[in-house]
Amino acid sequence: MERTHQYALSGYLIALADDELILGHRDSEWTGHAPILEEDIAFANLALDEIGHAKLWYELAADLLGEDKNRYPDQLVYFREPARFRNLQLVELPKGDWAFSTLRQYLFDAFEALRLEALSQSRYVPLAEIAARIRTEELYHLRHSQAWIPRLALGTEESARRTQAALDALWPYAQALAAPLPGEADLHAAGIVPSSAELFARWSAAVEGFLTEAGLQVNLGAPISDFSRKVHSEHFESLIQNLQSVARLDPEAMW
Repeated sequence: MERTHQYALSGYLIALADDELILGHRDSEWTGHAPILEEDIAFANLALDEIGHAKLWYELAADLLGEDKNRYPDQLVYFREPARFRNLQLVELPKGDWAFSTLRQYLFDAFEALRLEALSQSRYVPLAEIAARIRTEELYHLRHSQAWIPRLALGTEESARRTQAALDALWPYAQALAAPLPGEADLHAAGIVPSSAELFARWSAAVEGFLTEAGLQVNLGAPISDFSRKVHSEHFESLIQNLQSVARLDPEAMW
């Protein structure tokens, strides 16, 4: 791989990893608080999977940059300033109620399934191999979150109201899935990664149909004003402070 592509792909992978890490962190906030015991266990496992997938992407980025892949992920996660994270605002929003977290998981999982399918066909073999490995687990995530949507939207009057409110709140943020990741244009031209815009068109058609069938009204109103992954919500800094709090107590500690 050309050096310019190596550098571009490392930025792309760190953005992917940041999405997984932050979503996993938000999911982990349900541990001990989910509506039923089975979901307490299931959502905790989802959180672990997402964070594990983040680690795989960080490690591949480390390889591309010539960094120590045993230390580089920890440096990125625990000692990076909030402004240098490149995740979507969609995944950093507070967990809200059960409808909000479940619907966010579905929207993200549905897009990720398409992206991983495409990445598993990348001409950069290490990327394709990791994508194929992650995709196996993520398909279970999608089946799980997808099963909850009609259960909530077609359940009680209150669950339907909460699910619609969650969709209205999340939909403007979900539009940012269409935005290219760092370095995407050159990497796509080289056959290394897919086009986010092309994936988004497929995602949008599938998701809108599914949500409508579940009795929800898809709000096609204005998306958030800035899709940039350099822009974060007012909720992000406190999330990072919480996530990094233990590691920063003693950066040289050995665990």
